Amino acid sequence: MKVLIIGLGSIAKKHIDALEEINPELMIYAYRSMPNSSVYKDVVNLNSFQEVKSYKFDFCIISSPTFKHEHDLKLLVDLKIPLFIEKPLSHNLDIKYLVKALKDSGIKTYVACNLRFLESLQFLKKYLADIDKLKINEVNVYCGSYLPDWRADTDFKSTYSANAEMGGGAHLDLIHELDYIYWFFGKPYNVHRVLRSTSSLNISAVDYANYTLEYDNFVTKVSLNYFRRDSKRSFEILLADKTIELNLLRNEVHIDGDLVFSCNQVALDTYKAQMEYFIENISSETFNDISEAFDVLSICLEK
Repeated sequence: MKVLIIGLGSIAKKHIDALEEINPELMIYAYRSMPNSSVYKDVVNLNSFQEVKSYKFDFCIISSPTFKHEHDLKLLVDLKIPLFIEKPLSHNLDIKYLVKALKDSGIKTYVACNLRFLESLQFLKKYLADIDKLKINEVNVYCGSYLPDWRADTDFKSTYSANAEMGGGAHLDLIHELDYIYWFFGKPYNVHRVLRSTSSLNISAVDYANYTLEYDNFVTKVSLNYFRRDSKRSFEILLADKTIELNLLRNEVHIDGDLVFSCNQVALDTYKAQMEYFIENISSETFNDISEAFDVLSICLEK
């Protein structure tokens, strides 16, 4: 099996590590924009798209900076190979025409939101399958952490996360939260959003995002930020007769204060589980294809 990677940053390296754990015999190639780009492990660098077209790849991982996704997807349409696209799908909604082109072409797509493979979230999704949605009164989602701590030995202001023109922003980096709410409850009928970049971080990208998602019988509040020093990531569901709290950092679920689920899985494990899922389903329907991801992006950005 031959795999092409576009964009060889930190996320791509996590995908490569996952691939090598799954199948050490895989041949991995990276399309690089610079002729003298560094080599990672046994990955073979390809320096022109002409070179890329000379190989027959089984699938491609797009893990370039978000603002380059549209360009990269346009390049790849003609190769007609399955696409594993790192979230978010794009930094704007101009990509809609490509979503249609890829769907019409029959190319298999999967947009990578690895939190769908967090075992506590999977436990809760199964638990809620037996719950009457009419019993849900309120849902609260929170994700806050400190951007300067994200990448060691790197000036955070130089990263794409801090720069709006590079597709950065808490609303896009932390789109996982909107994605799993869409996965659990579907598309809301109305969305109110507040996007701001006025914190002490002093960056051009959105550093605070707040969403109110309206469903038929309940409202979901989602709050995301880059400036919380004591990281917190939580998912709370208030039912008519109980309160469910999921701590995503600890991979634990509590109901009315009692621990009902915990596991030793760490976030890094979700990359392998996600890649296994994609490879196993590469010739069939996958969840979170490009159309679903566009729905989530619309919730995130649409005015």
